[in-house]
Amino acid sequence: MEIVQIVGLGLVATILALVIKEQKPLFAFLLAIACGAIIFYFLMGKISEVIRVLERLAVQANLNMVFLETILKIIGIAYIAEFGAQMTRDAGQGAIASKIELAGKVLILVMAVPIIQIIIETVLHLLPT
Repeated sequence: MEIVQIVGLGLVATILALVIKEQKPLFAFLLAIACGAIIFYFLMGKISEVIRVLERLAVQANLNMVFLETILKIIGIAYIAEFGAQMTRDAGQGAIASKIELAGKVLILVMAVPIIQIIIETVLHLLPT
């Protein structure tokens, strides 16, 4: 039922933003940002649960926690960059939104390099020389 609450909040905020936008476009944008932040805050508990489950599974599988931490950071960067780009795009700044997305992709690549390196080294060790 949580999705009904989230969608309800989004619809109410959308209707308010449409009404306010004619008179005060800045307030409509701030309302959109506040709505996004409230939804994100509402989901924080669920995100924490997922992270705890993944950590428990990683411990059970004897997985190096550095890998899990890196993957979680990559996922976090992707979500934050997407959120920021959408908010910026909502404000009519598509060019800045594109730069935010590019920055997110570059940061993800930078964080993924050590994992890619380990995978390549592992494959090379498996291949006969």
